[in-house]
Amino acid sequence: MSNHDNEKIDKQSKEEVVVSKNIAVSFHDNRHADDLKSTLTNLFKKKKNKKKSEKVWPLKDITFTGYQGEILGIIGSNGAGKTTLSKIITGILTQDEGIMNVDGNVTALFSFGMGFNKELTGRENVYLNGMMLGINKQLINDYIEDIHEFSEIGQFFDQPMKYYSSGMKARLGFSVASHLQPEILILDEALNTGDVKFGSKAAAKLKELVANAKMVVIVTHSLRYAQKNCDRLIWLDNGYVKEIGDPKTVIEHYKETVPPVARQRRQKRSLNVTKTETNVGKESIVKAENVGISFKLQNKKEDYWALKNVSFDIKEGEVVGIIGHNGAGKSTLCKAITNILRPDEGTLTVNGQTSSLLGYGTGFNAQLTGTDNIYLNAMLLGIPKERVDEKYDEIIEFSGIRKAIDKPVKHYSAGMKSRLGFSIAAILKPDVFIVDEALSTGDLAFQEKASVRIQEMMDHAKAVIIVSHSMGFVEKVCTRGIWMEQGQVKFDGTAEEAVAKYREAMGVQKKPAKKKPKVINAKQPVKANAAKTKSAEQK
Repeated sequence: MSNHDNEKIDKQSKEEVVVSKNIAVSFHDNRHADDLKSTLTNLFKKKKNKKKSEKVWPLKDITFTGYQGEILGIIGSNGAGKTTLSKIITGILTQDEGIMNVDGNVTALFSFGMGFNKELTGRENVYLNGMMLGINKQLINDYIEDIHEFSEIGQFFDQPMKYYSSGMKARLGFSVASHLQPEILILDEALNTGDVKFGSKAAAKLKELVANAKMVVIVTHSLRYAQKNCDRLIWLDNGYVKEIGDPKTVIEHYKETVPPVARQRRQKRSLNVTKTETNVGKESIVKAENVGISFKLQNKKEDYWALKNVSFDIKEGEVVGIIGHNGAGKSTLCKAITNILRPDEGTLTVNGQTSSLLGYGTGFNAQLTGTDNIYLNAMLLGIPKERVDEKYDEIIEFSGIRKAIDKPVKHYSAGMKSRLGFSIAAILKPDVFIVDEALSTGDLAFQEKASVRIQEMMDHAKAVIIVSHSMGFVEKVCTRGIWMEQGQVKFDGTAEEAVAKYREAMGVQKKPAKKKPKVINAKQPVKANAAKTKSAEQK
C-alpha cells in the first residue's frame, strides 16, 4: 500500500498551507521523571535493572501537504502520534528532524475546554481563551454574543464553569475557536462530547470556515464523522503515515487492521437474546422516585433544577444507556447515583457498591505513573490492594498501553487515559458500573473490546449504566435506553427505540446500513436487538 499515491490533488490550483517533509520527533524514555516521586522511582529502577534510557520516536518520516480550502482529518489508534503531530503544526512542539512549513496563524483546540478556568464564568473564559489564542479584545467584543448563541448554553454563559458538563465545555470551546476568524483551525478530539444536533451544526460551521479561512485539521476517533466531513484523511500508525487519501478508502483500509474479538470468547460470554432476558431479574438495583437536584446560580433569584421529577427503576442484569444533549442532566444523574451529589427532592436507592468512571481518567494524578494510578483509582473505588495485585497484569494487558505504564499520566493522550481508566474499573468487577463519557476517545479496536467487556460484566455486575453521545455504541451494547431532556426523563424503553426517538427529535436521520438477512423468533422480545455483538461503527 502506497503512503502518498493519493496525495495528488491538483497542486497547480491548490495553495499549499501546511507542508511536512520527513518530520520526526524523539525523546528519551527517562525524560518524564520531572517530579520527585518519579525521579526517585526511576533512580531505583536504574540501580536494579541497570538499564540505560532509550530514544523513542513517537513520529518518524511524516510527509504530507495540506491545501487551502480543505478539511483534513487525522485518524489512527491511541498512541499513533496524532496529538504529537497536531502540536508540531501549532508550534507547541519542535521536530527533531525534517521541515514543517505552516502558512498562516494556527488556532488549536485540544480536547474539551483546555485552558478554561472553572472559577470564571463562560463569558470571562471566552475572553481568556481568546487572549490565549492571540485574538484582539475588540474582535472578541464583536463576536461575544454570536459565540454565546452558537454554544447554546443559555444562562450558563454567565455562570462559573465549575457548573458545566464536559459537553457544555466542548460547545463553548468550539464556539470560541471557530468564531474568532482562525486562519488554520486544529481540532484535536475537541468534539468528542458533543451531542448529535451540535455535531451537525459544528460540521456546517467547519465548512463555512474553510470557505473564508485557509484550512481545518480534525483529529478524531469518530470514523463516521471523519468520512462525512473531511475532504482527505491521514492515517497514522505507530508514528508513521500509513496512508493518505479519500476518506472512505482510508477508513476501509484502517478497519481491516482492527483485530477481531476472539469468536469463541464472544460466543461463550456475549449478551445474547436468551441470556439477556433471563438475567434481567426482579430486584431493583437503582431506583429513582421523583428525584430533583437544584443549584444556586450567581445573580439568579430562582434555583436551577439540573434534575426534576426523575423516576426510573433499573433491574438486576440491565445495561442502561443514558442519552440526551449537553446539559440534559446526564452527568448530574450519574453523580447522584454514586453519592457525589444528594437529591434535594425525592428518593434515590442504590442496591450495591457503585464504581464510576466519569470522563477522561477522572481521579488520575497527572504526576504519577500509570501503575501508581491503577492503585490510586482502585483505592478510590474501594478495591483492596490484594485484588489489584492479582489483577494488575490483566489491567495492563487489556488497556494496551504496557509501554507507557511506567510514565506519568500527564504525558498520556486522552485516549490512553480512557483505556486505562476503563480497564481499571471493568476488570476489578464492581457491583454497579457507571461509565460517563469515558470511552469517547477510545479507538475502534478498544471500543470493540470495551463493548464485549461490558457485556461480559453482566455475569457478575448487578447493572451497568453508560452515558454516551455515541448512538451506535448505545444501540450495540445497551439493553435499555433512557433519553433525558432538560433534567427530565423524556423516554424510557429499548435502546433502539430511545436512540430512534432522540435522532428524530434532533432532526438527524440514521444512515441505513447494509445488514445480513436474519431470522428473529416472534416470541423473542424487542429488547433482544439491543444485545448485538457485531461491530457497530462509532458515532
